Amino acid sequence: MDKLRSMEVFVTVVDVGSFTAAADLCNISAVMVGKHIAYLEELLGARLLVRTTRRQSLTELGLQYADQCKAILAQIRDAESGAARLRGGARGLLKITSPVTFGSELLAPAMVDFLATYPEMRADLDLNDRLVDMVEDGFDAAIRIGKLEDSSLIARPLQAYRMMICAAPSYLQRKGIPRVPADLIAHECLDFLHWNKHVRWRLTEETSDIPVSRLRSNNGQALKSAAVAGFGIVMQSELLLAGEVAAGRLVPLMEAYVPAPRPMHLLYPRDRQPTPKLSAFIEFMLDRFGLKTNSM
Repeated sequence: MDKLRSMEVFVTVVDVGSFTAAADLCNISAVMVGKHIAYLEELLGARLLVRTTRRQSLTELGLQYADQCKAILAQIRDAESGAARLRGGARGLLKITSPVTFGSELLAPAMVDFLATYPEMRADLDLNDRLVDMVEDGFDAAIRIGKLEDSSLIARPLQAYRMMICAAPSYLQRKGIPRVPADLIAHECLDFLHWNKHVRWRLTEETSDIPVSRLRSNNGQALKSAAVAGFGIVMQSELLLAGEVAAGRLVPLMEAYVPAPRPMHLLYPRDRQPTPKLSAFIEFMLDRFGLKTNSM
């Protein structure tokens, strides 16, 4: 039997004073009422009610258990009504800005589930690798990768953003396999236009003078395509390259030298109470992409 349902039946019996009246309110038979009570008594290993031909009364345990059941059922009703209020209030347009790769590969598919859960909501998803002023541009929330600047925004940590270094088998056959960062000086290392020019491919001090690539782009998808075509070595997000690696079109390189994972955060304004639509999105993002803790 369902424990919560049995608790509801038991509380109803206590409130109305008889199995017959409780049966009418619970829309079940008096026999089924007795089965629910018997189930709880077996579960607890003690009697809850003492019945005679004229009346029924609670045992000492029954009295205590009835109070606890009422408190538990009240908490469940509060939780359900709170969720209903949030779901009912989550409506309107939500404007989100995100880096291109995370937004296209993970966030856009996740938004399908989010909008299915909240049918009265709409979403504008702006994918941009440049840093935008989310408050000035009217965004409700932003995804940011990397170290955060001091700001008035609330930052909620998400799972780290991991990188990979890869090249196509055809490129490696033609140019050889780089084993250590210093080897990259002799290779075509595809450049991402939004990288800091002082960082680029600087995996160690030995790789500070890698020539600028003959092909640069502000789009990770474009660099991935060039790498798959055999033009050079690409360093981009693991989530962007993992599929090509699994298919054998790209080969991971120098895994011991890949830059450390970068922090990723969900940002939203601090200076106002989150609206129901924003609260719903925050909860969804933390559930889908939040930091996972190992349970003992």
